[in-house]
Amino acid sequence: MLKKLIILCALAVTPALATETTLGDDGLHKTDWMRDTFRDMAGDLEEANAEGKRFVVIIEQRGCIYCTKMHEQVFPDPKVKAMIEDNYFVVQINMFGDIEVTDFDGETLSEKEMISKWNIVFTPTIMFFDDKLPPEGMTAAQAAVMTMPGAFGKFTTLSMFQFILEKRNEGDEHFQKYVARIVAERSQN
Repeated sequence: MLKKLIILCALAVTPALATETTLGDDGLHKTDWMRDTFRDMAGDLEEANAEGKRFVVIIEQRGCIYCTKMHEQVFPDPKVKAMIEDNYFVVQINMFGDIEVTDFDGETLSEKEMISKWNIVFTPTIMFFDDKLPPEGMTAAQAAVMTMPGAFGKFTTLSMFQFILEKRNEGDEHFQKYVARIVAERSQN
């Protein structure tokens, strides 16, 4: 009886944010804003454009504590979640998976082989893309307009998504200066 009471109390105080994600059969966190596609980079970019959204690839792995942090503490934040749902077309790739991925250069490899080709070593890694197809022969790693390796807090994550959405990566302002400016503006208000 005491054990049941402890479990019920734990469930009652567990934040609702923790229930925003589930684990798939592959051991990766799944959200309703992730797209299950054929993992054809050019096709996914075209589909994102057709929806008026920016294309993003998120690379994760089973058992990644930093991926868990992002899915339990950052992505469920109402501002972060709304930013992603409203503006981004997100495709998840398993760092050690076997599903085929077709790169922008036309090469098709398993997820794990593609991750090796792209030289991705951290999870989560989020790759952001332009709304135009990259030049012929360019890989996704080369075509990414920004890459966010690792887990960051809500503010930095939201700032990165906003930075890309506003296409500030095309200007002269570095992301770190953008964040510093936002912090300074907030402190003045």
